[in-house]
Amino acid sequence: MVVGDVTTSTDVLVIGAGPGGYAAAIRAAQLDLDVTLVEKETYGGACLNRGCIPSKALINGSKLASEAGNAEELGIYADPTVALDEMMDWKDGVVDQLTSGIEQLCTAAGVNLLQGTAQFAAENEIRIVHQGEGQGSESLKFERCIIATGSRPVAIPGFDFDDEYIVSSAGALSLETVPDELAIVGAGYIGMELATVYSRLGSDVTVIEMLEQALPSYERDIASVVRQRAENLGVDFHFGYTADSWAASGDKAVLTAVPADEAADDSDVEITAEKILVAVGRRPVTDTLSIDAAGVETNSQGFIPTDSRCRTNKEHIFAVGDVAGEPMLAHKGSKEGEVAAEVIAGEPAAVDYQALPAAVFTEPEIGTVGLTTTEAANEGITPVTGKFQFQASGRALTANRTDGFVRIVAAKETERVIGAQIVGPEASELIAEIAAMIEMGAKLQDIGSTVHTHPTLSESVMEAAQNARGKAIHKRN
Repeated sequence: MVVGDVTTSTDVLVIGAGPGGYAAAIRAAQLDLDVTLVEKETYGGACLNRGCIPSKALINGSKLASEAGNAEELGIYADPTVALDEMMDWKDGVVDQLTSGIEQLCTAAGVNLLQGTAQFAAENEIRIVHQGEGQGSESLKFERCIIATGSRPVAIPGFDFDDEYIVSSAGALSLETVPDELAIVGAGYIGMELATVYSRLGSDVTVIEMLEQALPSYERDIASVVRQRAENLGVDFHFGYTADSWAASGDKAVLTAVPADEAADDSDVEITAEKILVAVGRRPVTDTLSIDAAGVETNSQGFIPTDSRCRTNKEHIFAVGDVAGEPMLAHKGSKEGEVAAEVIAGEPAAVDYQALPAAVFTEPEIGTVGLTTTEAANEGITPVTGKFQFQASGRALTANRTDGFVRIVAAKETERVIGAQIVGPEASELIAEIAAMIEMGAKLQDIGSTVHTHPTLSESVMEAAQNARGKAIHKRN
C-alpha cells in the first residue's frame, strides 16, 4: 500500500505493456538500462487480451467446427456441436498463459513493473495513479520515456458500446452464446474476421459497409476472393450503406442503415439482430496521459507523430505502436519498441517499413508486403508481376483449400522483389518468405532458384516468381 506521495526515478520509463511496450522494456533492460514499465490493466495490451490472440483462437476453433461439418466431399460426415462457453474458456486459458509469460519475461530481464495509470506531470515526470481504494499515487522522474499506450475501438454516433445490444470487437470476443443474428458495421479486417468466426459458428451475419467492397484497403481481386468465400458461408452484405440508428425490440435490436450516397435511389434497410458489432476502426489512447504537460504534440486524429527513430517532437520522449499511427500492427509496434530502446542506448537503429508484412485472418487468409503494382508505378518504378493460382497447387488440392493466388511484384529493370500479395491458405505464413527476400534485396531468380519442398503451399511462391520471369513450370507463362 502506498501511503502519501512517493517519488522515485528511472532511466527509461515505458507506458503501456502491449507488444510495443513490453518489447521496448525488455530490450532496454538487455542494454543495461534501468527500466520501469507502467501498465494500468493487463500485460500484453489489447493485442493479447482483446485482439490478435483471442480472435485467432476463435478463428481456429470455429474453423475446426466448420471444416468437420462440411467435409462430405472428402467422404467425412459429421455434425459438430459447439459449446461456446467451453471454447471461450479455452481461449481465455491461452490468453492467461501468454500474459503471465510476458510478466515473467519482463521480471527476468530486470524490468521494474508498476500497476496504475500514468499521467504526465512535466517533461520528465509522471504521476502513477494506483488502482483500488486507498492505493494512492506516486511520482516517477525519468530520463527517457517510451509511450506505448495503444488504441481502442472507435464508436459511432448513436451506437455507444453497452455490451448488451452494441458490442466492440473486444465484446464480440467474449460473448457467452452464439447470437442467432449478428449485424456488423464495417467490412474492414476486424469486421471480416469476426464475420468469418460467427458465420462458421451458426450466426446469420449481415455486414454493413459504406464503401462498395469488403476490405476496401486491399486490391479488389484480393478482396473479392474473401467476399465470395464469406458469401458462401452465408454472410449477407449491404455495400454503400451507413448505420444510421437502432432501437431495442424485445431482446433484439433493429438497425436502420441508410444509403451512404444521399443522391442514391436505394431504400433504407432494416436489420434485426441479437447483437450489433461496430468495427469501423481504432483510435489512439492519448487522452488519459495529460500529454500536454509533457509538451508532446499529437495530430488531428490523436496520433503522436514520430521520426524514423521513434522520437516525438521532444527528443527524450518516444512513441511506438498504435499510438504512433498507421499501420496498426502488433509486430510493427514490437519492432518500433526495440528500435526506441536501442536509440536510447546510443545504437544506430531506425525503423524501415519496406518489408513490413500484414495479414488478415479471414477465410481464406490475406498476406501482403511491400508495394502493389499501382504503388510501384506511383513511385516511378516499372513493375513486372508473376502470379500462381492455388487451384494449380497439389498441396492446396489435397487440403481442399484452393481459393486464391500468390502474386509477386518486382522492378522490371532489375528484377528486384519489391512486393507481394497472397490470398489463400496459410497466406499469413507464406508472406514471411517474401518479406525476407525484400529485406535482403533479393531478385526473382533468388526465389525461383531456391528449391522448395514438394508438395507444399510454398511452391506457389516459387512458381509465381518464375512466372514473372516467363519460366514457371506448372503454369502457362
